Amino acid sequence: MRIPDWVAAVASAALVVSVTAPGSLAASHADAPACPTLAADPGWYGDNRAALQDFIDAAGPCTRPGGHPLAVFDWDNTLVRNDTGDATLVWMLRNSKVRQPERKDWSTTSRYLTPAAADALSTACADAAAAGQPLLTAVDTRCADEILSVYLDAATTDHQAAFGNYDHRRIEPALAWAAQLLAGYTPDEVLAFARQARDESLAAPQGSTQTVGTRQVSAWVRYYGQMADLVDVLRRAGFDVRVVSASAEPVARVWAGALGIAADKVIGIRNQVGAAGELTPHLVDCGGADADTVITYIEGKRCFINQEVLGISGTAAFEQAPAGRRQAFAAGDSTTDLVFVGDATGLRLTINRHMQELMCHAYDNEDGHWLVNPMFIEPLPARATRYPCLTTAYTRSAGSAGPVLDSRGRVIPDQADTVH
Repeated sequence: MRIPDWVAAVASAALVVSVTAPGSLAASHADAPACPTLAADPGWYGDNRAALQDFIDAAGPCTRPGGHPLAVFDWDNTLVRNDTGDATLVWMLRNSKVRQPERKDWSTTSRYLTPAAADALSTACADAAAAGQPLLTAVDTRCADEILSVYLDAATTDHQAAFGNYDHRRIEPALAWAAQLLAGYTPDEVLAFARQARDESLAAPQGSTQTVGTRQVSAWVRYYGQMADLVDVLRRAGFDVRVVSASAEPVARVWAGALGIAADKVIGIRNQVGAAGELTPHLVDCGGADADTVITYIEGKRCFINQEVLGISGTAAFEQAPAGRRQAFAAGDSTTDLVFVGDATGLRLTINRHMQELMCHAYDNEDGHWLVNPMFIEPLPARATRYPCLTTAYTRSAGSAGPVLDSRGRVIPDQADTVH
């Protein structure tokens, strides 16, 4: 297979973006084993599989020894179909595991809950349990409905905004809240919850739903076989494969383990731990920001990769790292993933879920390193209109909409949805 010139050029840079084992000696190119090969699969769109294989062959230590180039994946809807954070919270509600907050004051669960949301939750869940005890959401439909509405809709059941006054580029309060609702449990207890939720989600028929409170929600999750194969090939080719997820870290660790990704290679939303070893509703910070203000979301994903993997501390963790230190490969499906995927010096794989800002960059393909692939299970139909890159596809920190800019500051033209 001929290696395109741009892949060969990227490969040289990718060798620098590596975590080299202390004392390791690079074997000669001639002695290097052949790179593992991605399985042929009709789920790969167009030339995507060939481009991925070319990149692995060119950049992998399997042919160019000298380190372990970094490959970083989002988790939900990138490596699996559907959301494992959703699945875990739903399981907890169905099994009465979410705890009543201290003093029954829901404002203690998130600094971004609006007074209307805190009052609605307090009213709906007042009789569901004493403070600090598990809420009886398996039978108390009113309480379960209110929690689900705040989480899934970012609104109360009477349609009032549930969250406010946050940086839309650094945190998504509903995603953070799912982790904050783990408060009171030890990490091992949360791992056990996540395993049970995973087992039930994998066993549920594809397309099935379940009732939580009075609401119907998805019941199933599936690993993408094509992405599991990609992870396996990258690992065997010598890449340092990691996951950065906007689900709670124990949840992402449980799911990633099945793909051979060790727990210390997974970054998710991290709760602070109390004196007795229990998780608290407060979150580990990044880049020197205040606690509870940054999670693994848009700019926060870059921050945690820079801080936890590349060793960049302080406010510099929010800035793009030098090319010689960044990930060689990245994959994601949502605007949540845009910044860390865009930071990749080599290939950037985008799973098409019609997420506007991400798709503007992926289809614009400024430097020719972006790949777009439909979802491997139940792919979405083509978007009927172009992505509004020129006007409203970008979300500013304050939440207002604006145009999407490329790395040179150029406004990206509206983009047609062509890969589906």
